[in-house]
Amino acid sequence: MKPNSTSTSTSTSTSDPLKERALQLGLHGLVARWAEFHSEPWLERLVSIEEDARRRRSLERRIKMARLPRFKAMADFDWTWPKKIDREAVEELFALDFLKTASNVVLMGPNAVGKSMLSQNLAYQAVLRGHTAYFVSASDMLNDLARPNTGVALQRRLHRYLTPQLLVIDEVGYLSYDTRHADLLFEIVTRRYEKNSIVLTTNKPFAEWNQVFPNAACVVTIVDRLVHHAEIIAIEGDSFRNHEAKQRNAEKAKARLEKRKNRTSTSSNANTISEAP
Repeated sequence: MKPNSTSTSTSTSTSDPLKERALQLGLHGLVARWAEFHSEPWLERLVSIEEDARRRRSLERRIKMARLPRFKAMADFDWTWPKKIDREAVEELFALDFLKTASNVVLMGPNAVGKSMLSQNLAYQAVLRGHTAYFVSASDMLNDLARPNTGVALQRRLHRYLTPQLLVIDEVGYLSYDTRHADLLFEIVTRRYEKNSIVLTTNKPFAEWNQVFPNAACVVTIVDRLVHHAEIIAIEGDSFRNHEAKQRNAEKAKARLEKRKNRTSTSSNANTISEAP
């Protein structure tokens, strides 16, 4: 009678979930002596501690790699300030479903209406949920790529912007660029197209991008591939930074007025005392 090959092969595998977790962690020495330790009461705790440590180190690496500047949390976003914003659409973005389909997000609006804040929070949430992300201003990225270098060096720099699952390109439209810069943005958008997501913020509608990249023949193609699978969020409103500056100035003026009143009151009381018989 022939031996059962199926039962022979399965006998070499493990059905112990804890042992599988130890294998995933690469604890090969422990797994090799599993029969000796598998019944120890401390074993599951040991594996859990190592898993937690690995997750923490992985998160720390992703946060460092994301290059996020200091930013305000979404709890501080003033939804009442913009004159126009689709709050429901923005909040849906934080489910990060667009990452699953390699779709893009374009946040469009005038200066200081919260575009960068939203993009930074999207990147941070992506990192917290296990994705890789990279945040960069358009000028920093394009100037970095445009530096004189060999083909190998350029490919290495391109790799920095192509590999993250989410690339955030901030502030497209605040400066104008030459044809070389436009070609490099085309390279980034094209090579990420339908592979990995881009979140992009801009202060200019796409019809005005020819002002950002004058004389560049690839602008139409950049926009076409960027928006083909994209959620476009238009924000309208006045500068929130100007609003905050006016508030701070008003508070400082009020504080100075209170100080003057207190000094006047103190001086008046002192004169009254000195004039008393």
